[in-house]
Amino acid sequence: MTHLPGLLRTAPLQGETTSSLICRIASRYGMEAKGLRACWKWRNYPPGHEGGGARADAEVLLNTAGRQLLVGICGVEEAVLARALPSWAEEDAKLRAEDGDPVGLWRIGGPVAGPVAYGCRLCTARRTGAAVRVVRYAPRWERVCVRHGRWLLDADADQPLEHLDLRGLPEVVAAQRRWGSVVRRAVRAGAEPERVFALARAVVARWWEQAYGWERETVWPWRLHLVAGGDAGGDLERWRVVGRDAVVFPEVVAVAEALLDPAMAELVWADSGAGRPRALPVDGMFCRRLGERLGRTWLGPLAAADRSSRGWAVSSGCAVVPAGRPGTTTTRGGCGKSTGRRPWPASCGCWAKRRRRPVRGRCGGLRCPPSSAG
Repeated sequence: MTHLPGLLRTAPLQGETTSSLICRIASRYGMEAKGLRACWKWRNYPPGHEGGGARADAEVLLNTAGRQLLVGICGVEEAVLARALPSWAEEDAKLRAEDGDPVGLWRIGGPVAGPVAYGCRLCTARRTGAAVRVVRYAPRWERVCVRHGRWLLDADADQPLEHLDLRGLPEVVAAQRRWGSVVRRAVRAGAEPERVFALARAVVARWWEQAYGWERETVWPWRLHLVAGGDAGGDLERWRVVGRDAVVFPEVVAVAEALLDPAMAELVWADSGAGRPRALPVDGMFCRRLGERLGRTWLGPLAAADRSSRGWAVSSGCAVVPAGRPGTTTTRGGCGKSTGRRPWPASCGCWAKRRRRPVRGRCGGLRCPPSSAG
């Protein structure tokens, strides 16, 4: 390792983008990132949003000489950077032809190594002593900072927020803790945890699109107003997009648990025809039991009656539910795409007005008030 004398040691954070690390190094020296990036020759320009702003999820790929230069500036072993930076070993044809000079290439982070999110500044300060912005690769099932009660937002959106405050939503933090057990159960069942999460998220996202018309749904509006700082009514459409993943996360984990539950698999097998495939009936036990598990006894018939999307009918049984009777080893897969998004009108009173706090119960630690839970 070549360590340039007089330079401060700056260790990478696990999962951090290379671009984020370069920005943190520049910050330590009180200089702009653009000044430090001048040490490399660039073959293109940083990606930006349509409105002209810089993308927080921008990533950089470096050639061999460029990586060695970063090793020297950081003052850490190359093996450390290789373990921490997911894009470290990524290559591009435009870089292979470069020889000798340190060269960099701009990319958007998502296609390089997966979803990109902001890091928790409080955790960064605890690790590095400076509460600076960090951008890192993080799957959507690992977005809760349990220590500080924050939901870490996607870094690809053109909006200023880095996180949502979850200190009033203990059920979201609890769902993050439960996700670890979901992963273990999926592995034991021979299923891919990522696929189970994707299916559960697709199902709940479909409900989210329909929920503005559900008069009995009071938990999600209350959570949405809370993550919006108290009242999302003035900018409901924006908060519906920004806050969705945080608001529905407890239900996503609950549906994932249901997809992995052998008892629920038995109900799917029976409701779907017991070997003679048919659509899930409106009065079926699986949808009814799922609604009960979510603290919404009224949800089952609504979920089963939704025929505008194949996503629910297929997804409800395809994570680890066998094609034949539960207990066999053959699994079925696939998940239909949801139909076009139906926007929530700002005039919808259930969503446009701040709701009172739901009482404690079964839905991720909360349940709907007595007047709306039946």
